Amino acid sequence: MPLFKTVRGMRDFLPDEAKAMKNLENRARRIAKLYGYDEIITPIVESYELLSAKAGDEVRSRMFFFKDLGGRDVALRYEFTASVARLVATAFRNEPKPLRLFSVGTLYRYDEPQKGRYREFWQSNYELMGSSRPEADAEIIMLTDSLLKSAGLKGHTFKIGHVGVLRSIFHQEKLQEDTQNAIMQLMDKKQCDAALETVKNAGASANAIKTIQKLMKLKSNDAFDVVDKMRSCVENYKEAADEVDNLFKILKLISESRCEIGIHVDASFARGLEYYTGMIFEVNVPELDIALGGGGRYDKLVELFGGEPTPALGVAHGLDRILLALQMQNASPKEQEASAVVVIAVQESLIAEAMKIAQKLRDAEIRVEVDVMGRKVAKALENADRKKIDYAVIVGEKELAENSAVVKDLQRREQKAIKIDEIANLIKSGNLS
Repeated sequence: MPLFKTVRGMRDFLPDEAKAMKNLENRARRIAKLYGYDEIITPIVESYELLSAKAGDEVRSRMFFFKDLGGRDVALRYEFTASVARLVATAFRNEPKPLRLFSVGTLYRYDEPQKGRYREFWQSNYELMGSSRPEADAEIIMLTDSLLKSAGLKGHTFKIGHVGVLRSIFHQEKLQEDTQNAIMQLMDKKQCDAALETVKNAGASANAIKTIQKLMKLKSNDAFDVVDKMRSCVENYKEAADEVDNLFKILKLISESRCEIGIHVDASFARGLEYYTGMIFEVNVPELDIALGGGGRYDKLVELFGGEPTPALGVAHGLDRILLALQMQNASPKEQEASAVVVIAVQESLIAEAMKIAQKLRDAEIRVEVDVMGRKVAKALENADRKKIDYAVIVGEKELAENSAVVKDLQRREQKAIKIDEIANLIKSGNLS
């Protein structure tokens, strides 16, 4: 028989890696709870039409797309937003707004595997539906900062832009939506010269070309200086000026929140998805050249899926990328875990009693293993040490006759006979004395 390997771009999570991922998922859930987001679970497989709408050519070309046995075009989800927008357009259609919705799980994209990039990847996702106000945008950025700080990450910065500024200029210049999308795709790939050439070929005015050229040069960690210069650039474009003012309000709210968030504003920043309409952002760390997460405003997506006009925005965090960044910073935090216990029967005739004690401890919410290898006590204790188990409960005839068992603290090398009914409380207290 051949030795099978994982499919390219997929991977196994061994116990320590799985524990780290679950710990980070739990942190994401905790942040969701703190900010008032309710968890939902959506399908991994969705209709291709849903997932491809406003995805952008680059994303569409990398979707896991196939026909099911009924001949329907379906695909593996590459993001959560389309599924959440579908829900808001249907099941949540009449729910009071705003809706704060949280999801976590696996996504799929046929990218070239490399450091921090896989074809199956994990994300936590937060969507805020129903508010067009700048405080909603500020909340999504602050929430992301809260998650990264909670995970123990250091040195992360937010790159922030505003798609609405460029879109408003394009709209006033009467550029077709397909042309606008092509320009934004080029800017997302940092092909600014090609993007500008596309603007020229689309028949934009000389003033528009000059304005876009200026905007492409505006980027700095001095957020409000960039915004002031953006305002000067677009003074002949009323709608674009309003969008710049929206960006200013978002940044002002973040600044006044005292969150100490590192921000870099880039006036020509674009993201690959076509559905963005307003503020967009990505978060980065110096150790990686790929974003740890990103998101933005998409005010027209729910309506596109048949729902009521619903302003909305969201963010997705790459959990595997965050774990990689933490590893590179030597900052991987570990959750405080409850004590682990192994129950060892001194002889085979006592195994049933050992299992009874183990179940009693589990009923008290204590993690318990029973030695099922028939080892001698010394070997079983040696194995428990290797696995970093905290306590051993040794079940012998003499102690059982007194309704007791020997409890051994494997870290302190202390042990004593304890009444069986008292073992759970003693282990939880962490003190044998």
